[in-house]
Amino acid sequence: MTTPIRSEALYRAADLRRIEAAAAAQPLMERAGEAAADLAISLSRLEGGAVLVLAGPGNNGGDAFVAARHLRLRGFAVSVVFVGEISRLPKDAAAAYRHFDADGGTTLQAIPSGSRWSLIIDGLFGIGLQRAIAGRYAELVQAANTLALHHHCPLLALDCPSGLDADTGQRCGETIRASHTITFIAGKPGLLTGDGPEYCGSITHAALDLHAERLAPPSARTIGSDLFAAWLRPRAKNTHKGSFGSAGVLGGASSMVGAVFLAGRAALKLGSGRVYLGLLDAQAPTFDPLQPELMLRRPEALLGTALSALACGPGMGGSEEARALLLRACALELPLLLDADALNLLASDERLQEALSERAQRGVATLLTPHPTEAARLLARDTAEVQADRAGAALELASRYHAVLVLKGCGTIVAAPDGRWFVNTTGHPALASAGTGDVLSGMIVALLAQGWPALEASLAGVHLHGAAAEERVASGCGPVGLTASEIITSARLCLNHWIAHGR
Repeated sequence: MTTPIRSEALYRAADLRRIEAAAAAQPLMERAGEAAADLAISLSRLEGGAVLVLAGPGNNGGDAFVAARHLRLRGFAVSVVFVGEISRLPKDAAAAYRHFDADGGTTLQAIPSGSRWSLIIDGLFGIGLQRAIAGRYAELVQAANTLALHHHCPLLALDCPSGLDADTGQRCGETIRASHTITFIAGKPGLLTGDGPEYCGSITHAALDLHAERLAPPSARTIGSDLFAAWLRPRAKNTHKGSFGSAGVLGGASSMVGAVFLAGRAALKLGSGRVYLGLLDAQAPTFDPLQPELMLRRPEALLGTALSALACGPGMGGSEEARALLLRACALELPLLLDADALNLLASDERLQEALSERAQRGVATLLTPHPTEAARLLARDTAEVQADRAGAALELASRYHAVLVLKGCGTIVAAPDGRWFVNTTGHPALASAGTGDVLSGMIVALLAQGWPALEASLAGVHLHGAAAEERVASGCGPVGLTASEIITSARLCLNHWIAHGR
């Protein structure tokens, strides 16, 4: 069973520069290079084997020179490729090169042919990259990726794979595809979202004897159970179904009723005392034979029900009826989650946008759970622009719509209207399947119905959704062919485990 994990601080590059400046008197580069060498030795399959080190023109290159020196001292045959100018190295990196040179190290202009590498180290650019990698450096990145693949050897990136934006997770031209990344001082959001997880491989943190949060507040945090532990409460003995709220799900136009059933089943199994479904399809069934505990109603009847929280959008469609129902839902004095078609309607209707603004003025919680294309519609941009800065897009949407914003995808971002944001580290590519977003909506609305605050419900729902997928894959169910409905039971097991053992 998945063990609850704690949140960790994340820092953008500009904030890390301030930490480095505050700790300028400490030998950070020496510590970083030695930590990298220690990890490199544990990864290398051959004691004293051949190691290829790519050193860049900045401080990341300085880290690489320190690592190379320590590896040579420990008996490894190290080839360092450096195509920059020694005279233009930053002060600390130049000192690292001189120490490497004084200990008998030499640099090469190109990767030597004919060697069989046991390990490759990427110390080209790290978090200092300001533009797309091109020219000789692009050739080195391509060669490193190819050699690691052909030689079946680890490719270790220092701080951040070269070519990856450590703030956003966007690739900047040719990018190192690392099997392992050792990141220094603290975590970086770009390693965990967008393209980051694909290119970073296994991530190791080296704090370099610093406590980052004592030196600067974090830019963001990863999602961990400590962020919502106060709400992981065992149920009191003297309770009844009314103690755990009534969740509603509105949607299910013709041919899309299944989306509401998925959300409703998730809400029921995540603990909502009652779950009501409002189905737009006039020919919809009157009960769910697989989950008869669900109460199915016409949409008008659902909106007149005493609900604790409401999710709108799964399978809702874009009809005028759907638009009118959504406008009525926005007027309700209860936590409201908008997903899927509800988000597309919101993007195109000023009346709905005004209704969300009025909800914020009344202090009523709203949650939006878009995938990148839906987020792009809400921002009137292209999907590629959203993916280029996922955190930036999520924060802008949270502010614009006065809502807790869940931007789904690899490294889901949760953003609050007050500017706080979080990156989720659970999940699996198996979630790329129809209906998993509907299940997430049902999970979050279940927590809202039980009285969880909007931010904590979003953090827990997202984290639990990803953990449930991991649990299913670990048990042999998937990744190929894992269905949305299979996530629900696993999520229930994980939540109960967290409540029992993870507080």
